[in-house]
Amino acid sequence: MNFALIIESLGGSHARKAFSCGVLALDRYIREQASQDVKRRVGNCFVAVDRDAGALAGYYTLAASSIPIASLPEDQAKRLPHYPILPAILIGRLAVDARYQGRQVGSALIVDALRRSVGAAPAAFALIVDAKDDQAAAFYRRHGFTPFLSRPLSLFLPIATALKLFG
Repeated sequence: MNFALIIESLGGSHARKAFSCGVLALDRYIREQASQDVKRRVGNCFVAVDRDAGALAGYYTLAASSIPIASLPEDQAKRLPHYPILPAILIGRLAVDARYQGRQVGSALIVDALRRSVGAAPAAFALIVDAKDDQAAAFYRRHGFTPFLSRPLSLFLPIATALKLFG
């Protein structure tokens, strides 16, 4: 990464109209829906801004979620309390502007999501994601996420594992 990136909560001053990641639904979300979701408290949106250019390099959303313990691989589930549902945090959307793809912005967004999740007042066992396709799932697997047993495009990363991976 050869530019100064800051990640902060979405605000009214962020220029979202020029954002284009190549996926129409993700582009439309940041332009038209994200601020409404934040106001309604159904999710938070965090943006990566190229400090020098003032451009929106990427964004992600976080929301409360849960994981049925039966959906975890056995080696994970056997080390946990036998609660039917475990608390989790969902990365609902993650997108990087086409101008910044391949420049580690997505990795920086995941690390930021982990830091925010670790610092959250309510406890959470894991971060979860629903990848849009196999390419997105591969991106998350490279960052330590594990697929759920019955849904290969839905993945999770235990917060404790994240702390070890990302310090």
